[in-house]
Amino acid sequence: MNGVYNPLLTCLSVVVAFLASYTALEGAATLSSVTSSRWRHVWLAGSACAMGIGIWSMHFIGMIALTLPIAVGYDLDVTAASLALAVLAALVALATVSRGCLSARRLLVAGAVMGMGVAAMHYTGMLAMRMSPSIDYDPARVALSVAIATGASIGALWLAFHLRDSRRENIVWKRLGAAAVMAFAISGMHYTGMSAATFADASRCLSAHKVDASALALIVGVASTVVLIGTLWIFGTQANRLSASLDRATHTIRRLGTHDALTDLPNRAYLMARAKELAQRGALAVLFVDLDGFKVVNDTLGHKIGDDLLRQAAARIAQCAHEGDLVARLGGDEFVVVTAGSPRTRGNASGRHIGNIGDAAETVARRILASLAEEFVLSEALPVRIGASIGIALSQHERASLDTLLSHADCAMYAAKRSGRNTFRCFEDSMGRSTLRSLHIQRDLHVALAREQFDLVFQPKYTVDGKAMTGAQALLRWNHPVLGDVPPLEFIPIAERAGLMIAIGDWVLRRICAHLLEWEHEAPGPMSIAINLSPMQFNLPRIVERIDAIVTAAGVPPERFMFGISEATAMQDVDRTREVVQALRDRGYAVAIDDFGTALSSLGHLQDFRVDQIKIDRAFVSGLDDASSRSSALLSAVMALARVLGIEVVAEGVETVAQSLKLLALDCDQMQGFLCGSPLAGDEFRRAMSGPSTVSLALKN
Repeated sequence: MNGVYNPLLTCLSVVVAFLASYTALEGAATLSSVTSSRWRHVWLAGSACAMGIGIWSMHFIGMIALTLPIAVGYDLDVTAASLALAVLAALVALATVSRGCLSARRLLVAGAVMGMGVAAMHYTGMLAMRMSPSIDYDPARVALSVAIATGASIGALWLAFHLRDSRRENIVWKRLGAAAVMAFAISGMHYTGMSAATFADASRCLSAHKVDASALALIVGVASTVVLIGTLWIFGTQANRLSASLDRATHTIRRLGTHDALTDLPNRAYLMARAKELAQRGALAVLFVDLDGFKVVNDTLGHKIGDDLLRQAAARIAQCAHEGDLVARLGGDEFVVVTAGSPRTRGNASGRHIGNIGDAAETVARRILASLAEEFVLSEALPVRIGASIGIALSQHERASLDTLLSHADCAMYAAKRSGRNTFRCFEDSMGRSTLRSLHIQRDLHVALAREQFDLVFQPKYTVDGKAMTGAQALLRWNHPVLGDVPPLEFIPIAERAGLMIAIGDWVLRRICAHLLEWEHEAPGPMSIAINLSPMQFNLPRIVERIDAIVTAAGVPPERFMFGISEATAMQDVDRTREVVQALRDRGYAVAIDDFGTALSSLGHLQDFRVDQIKIDRAFVSGLDDASSRSSALLSAVMALARVLGIEVVAEGVETVAQSLKLLALDCDQMQGFLCGSPLAGDEFRRAMSGPSTVSLALKN
């Protein structure tokens, strides 16, 4: 028995296959963008139903397109089973392509399962006709149809996976092309399978009175159209939501790029982007605001309280600015207010006349100082008070450089800090010269490190009775080829800000190792050299391993070193200090707390730190010359505590015999200072180690 295909229904089946394929591609893209596990399962189930119904609809429209000379119907239960197989095959496909990666093995396995599912759907649908005698199939063509189904499934999975990203260029056209390829592959499988079927001449359809072809055509047509178009509409709605969400995210990202996330003020990038516009508005005044006391609040009360303080401070600064002024946060506790206008006249927010832009800037500065001086009520903390140091830079001409003004205002701000804080200063040329010197020093520090222009001197340490040298403190010196001797108090903070102290610290340690090897036979005993660790060095991860590598490579015993940590650095993170001190001591190095007494809160942590020495700050030692000073009582208490803990006490900055005698009476262990001699160069210190003690002679006299 031969049948005839209806061309319109045949074309319609291909169109339905195309819609089903495009739905699958859109479903894969939508699934890849859903992050919620719950909604992901909902979308997966819905997409699988839509895709499965589409494939099933194509199959039955293709079957209906074949007109046989007998009445044909379909068994409803078997037809429903074929639909379930189509949905199951679609579920396998979408679950596969929605994952993060698609390996070759998973692609082949999933493609084979999907292909077998589609083929099973087709032949189950054919079985729903319940022909008598049964349909005769050509095994070769059946195998070919299954192979086409499997190959088409593998290709469809690969295309769906690689076309998930909706941001790719011309993605709609690419998906349309891929859907067309998939549609022809699905149709090819169907019509190859149909060609494998042979109907006997005397065949009868036992389902002719169940669901006839006309009713099935209506059901399939309506179902496929509604489901596929409805699904595409849902995908489109989801895509629009995703697009809107992406737009909002893009806006948020752009705002984060130009505004500070904590205070919502413009940031440095926004400020510099508007530099040209601000310069064209006329004369400029830049106020550089740095909060005084913020670091103490942040370190003692925590970052959460510190962030709350920054938000409130930012709001107060913004309220103090004139309307139209630009207020920005540069970072940390630094803010900038930029005001522009005529160099001669300017009105404030209330319209009151102010003489010129300089007066306007000073008015804003005074308002900021007054506002920030008021009490801050912070969450989960007691009320706190802070202040501010403000630098002002003015431009009395058009097209001023904002970069230059910011630099000048920064200089003026530091001048305000040196003037006692909680005040403002206007930029002067002398401040610029100071800044220029700092910039030259920062630049030349790199050269000094590369060319080894640094040198070391050694401040001897003696027993308090002056009879024996116990070691020395290594001090860094720099003789600049142009500037001459640059004081350590000047170049070390600059090196810290420039991030050079790690490299300089390594150089110092290697140089001391070299000296110790030279002095190996000169030292009158187990003499150690004290080296101060800068805050940057101390906070460096794996600093102990870094030190140990240098010392081990040089072949110097660890007991020849004592590493000093300032009391302020030690108290910044007590837990880390405890860990680093223990790690150093475990490797054989001695550890000292420098400048002890500047933060009496560290007394309670002495037992935890387990250091070898504490070095009393020179401020307490100098107080020994004053009979009314409480230094003696404080030193006596510290030394008593040190005795209990087995810690040596070293007095820094000892300059007079009277001070040394009082320290001797207090049972202090060691001392260093100008009474013990000025810092010595390496060769001089080597001779001093083997010579008689000049301190002992001074004490006798």
